[in-house]
Amino acid sequence: MRLMIYEPAFRRIEGEIAPCLDKLDLLLVDNEGRITSDGMLIDQEQAQPDAGWIGADAMGGAGGRAILISCLKSHRLSWAHTGAAGVDNPVWRQLVEKGAVLTTGHGQADSIAEYVLAEVMARFQRVAERRAEQAAHKWSRLPFREVAGTRWLLVGFGAIGQGVAQRAKGFGAHVDAVRRSGAAHPLADRVIALSDVKSLLPQADVVVLSPPLNDETRGLADAAFFAAMKPRSLLVNVGRGQLVDEAALLAALDKGIPEHAILDVFHAEPLPADSPFWDHPTVSLTPHASAFGSGAAARNDAMFVENLKRRLKGEPLLYEADARDLGR
Repeated sequence: MRLMIYEPAFRRIEGEIAPCLDKLDLLLVDNEGRITSDGMLIDQEQAQPDAGWIGADAMGGAGGRAILISCLKSHRLSWAHTGAAGVDNPVWRQLVEKGAVLTTGHGQADSIAEYVLAEVMARFQRVAERRAEQAAHKWSRLPFREVAGTRWLLVGFGAIGQGVAQRAKGFGAHVDAVRRSGAAHPLADRVIALSDVKSLLPQADVVVLSPPLNDETRGLADAAFFAAMKPRSLLVNVGRGQLVDEAALLAALDKGIPEHAILDVFHAEPLPADSPFWDHPTVSLTPHASAFGSGAAARNDAMFVENLKRRLKGEPLLYEADARDLGR
């Protein structure tokens, strides 16, 4: 197999895949996008990989661009693996349309789940107010909301949603889940279809958005969605910015429902300096950074290694991307 891989990623897993190296013809890509084969520089046309790993550490840089362009130019490509949480970027569809199998990693799910719990609990626990009281030398006892007994509505119940459910239930929350398959799951007290989501919004204290972005979910959280939400509820978006009608959300926040929004993703990224979200008093935002946990890279490495071994043995691959979620 002619495998194209980002050199820093290869160095991390070199020991783990040592038994497979005699079956691999490696194309190593460095930070500057230079491609080497057996130590010799080659160009993107010459590369012609059978498989490519586009990891999170390569994306956005010259190395990632070189891998993607080489895969798109390859007449031999049969498999591509990405560590991306979503596959709505049109490039993934282009690879699939070339005949490649696309698989994804879910190493970032634990990181994102911890982010969700941390941000929600910071709001419930009034952490910012506590620090302000400390700075003012005020001895105040601030009552706070407990997670126990709250109801969480998780819109999207893949690896991220399940990670959030596991942690929220550990604190005693009730979890309702929106799941494409509709199948029951031990981490959800109830599973519903996306078409029924608005029926549960009036009961939900925390609403977390993490579904794939597709024709069904684009603009899901609109004015009617927010109008159905519960007073004092929180909205968390760790999926894609396009899941939310941003003008409708700002209008809803100004009306007080939801009480607060925790946003990691936006329509325009980086978020423009003049965006009203920066200074809105009921918004906590981060720069699409919820996946940047300390263990995410190792988990994504492990998933790629597992799928590489499976590919070499002719076994089914894990986490093949759903064609419905591919961007256009």
